[in-house]
Amino acid sequence: MNQTFRDPNSSAHQVAAINGLEDQLIDAEADSVPEPQPPVLPRGAARFVLGASLVLIAFNLRPLFSSLSVLLPEVMRDTGLTTAGASLLTTLPVLCLGLFAPLAPKLAQRFGAERTLLGALALLALGTVLRGFGPVPVLFLSTFAAGAAIAIGNVLLPGLVKRDFADKAAIMTGLYTMALCAGAAGAAGLTLPLEHGVTGSWSGALAIWALPAFIVLLIWMPQALGSKAQVRHTGFRVVGLWRDRLAWQVTLFMGLQSALAYCIFGWLAPILRERGFDPATAGVIVSVSIMTQVVTCLLVPSFAIRRKDQRGINVALIAAAVIALLGILFAPPSTVIFWAILQGFGQGGLIAVAMTLIVLRSPDSHVAAHLSGMAQGVGYVLAAIGPLLVGLIRDWTGSFDAAAILFVTLGLGAAIMGFGAGRALHVGARTIRIDG
Repeated sequence: MNQTFRDPNSSAHQVAAINGLEDQLIDAEADSVPEPQPPVLPRGAARFVLGASLVLIAFNLRPLFSSLSVLLPEVMRDTGLTTAGASLLTTLPVLCLGLFAPLAPKLAQRFGAERTLLGALALLALGTVLRGFGPVPVLFLSTFAAGAAIAIGNVLLPGLVKRDFADKAAIMTGLYTMALCAGAAGAAGLTLPLEHGVTGSWSGALAIWALPAFIVLLIWMPQALGSKAQVRHTGFRVVGLWRDRLAWQVTLFMGLQSALAYCIFGWLAPILRERGFDPATAGVIVSVSIMTQVVTCLLVPSFAIRRKDQRGINVALIAAAVIALLGILFAPPSTVIFWAILQGFGQGGLIAVAMTLIVLRSPDSHVAAHLSGMAQGVGYVLAAIGPLLVGLIRDWTGSFDAAAILFVTLGLGAAIMGFGAGRALHVGARTIRIDG
């Protein structure tokens, strides 16, 4: 027997759903029916170790992108990679985020979220260390493997926060979001000093980022191996999502703003170096820009949910991010740090509001989980086009100046989709419970 469930569309229920925002992003167990009993939350020292582990895992999910960016000219010089080849290398892990996101819930249902995350950490550490050794095919293969591991981690972390920190979801989500930004910023700012002062080579500087992944793997291992699978059986399915116009607007907004974000991760440092900044300074500027995202990641959701709709804020953030990119490309070098901070402000807000829209546009948590899967799966595949095109434009024209056309085009598309996705509506999907 099939039965349709809808949450009441009252403002009180909307506020309750919004306040539980972090609970409803991709949850690997969202389609499962647990035993009808309240969850047993970890306590004391065990809870502290678990929370610290999740934050440390988050820290390791972004160095893959920004560490390569600051060393890309040296990698191209020593390996013989063309600009087109470098574009593919920077695009590959972003593509993996989309390709492997749908696989994570299935692995978690089969092996348990903790064990799946343990396997992802092992693959991330292995892929990261192999990036620094071997010929170009190994560099591509290891980047692909590490990107797949990051995709799985992206999906599983929110679900673990929801399950084990239901009473502290906002704090924990803020902490692991900050850790994501800190990992990206740290890799951007520290990779070159590590190359010059520790490893003596770009290959060693890339490989050294496997060390924090390996450390957190050791910390996570006893927790993962001592856990029990939480999933009992699948009892829900969501219908109508992929035919819904609003769902596609949310998805395309996610993808287009992500394309801008990964253009920054992949190419901001080379752009700055082409403008005359030395490698270390370029890395610091990228690091400052990414760390600025922390502020808006924390502030924008609470601001956005208190507005009648999110159309204005979506367009304003896109405008800030794109105008700042144009400033980075063409404004006097003395002003670049201002434009980098503004870009981080706009980009961090876009990431946060894109995730917020998933909940605001969903009538219940099951639809939210599936809409998040759609937005991340399709969105990150679309996002992979951004850094690829930046490299191709550099290859075709001999400079990054023409990338301004791409940035404006992506911004216009994101603004149009964000205007549609910002309307105070629910997607037309519904949750069906399957009994027996």
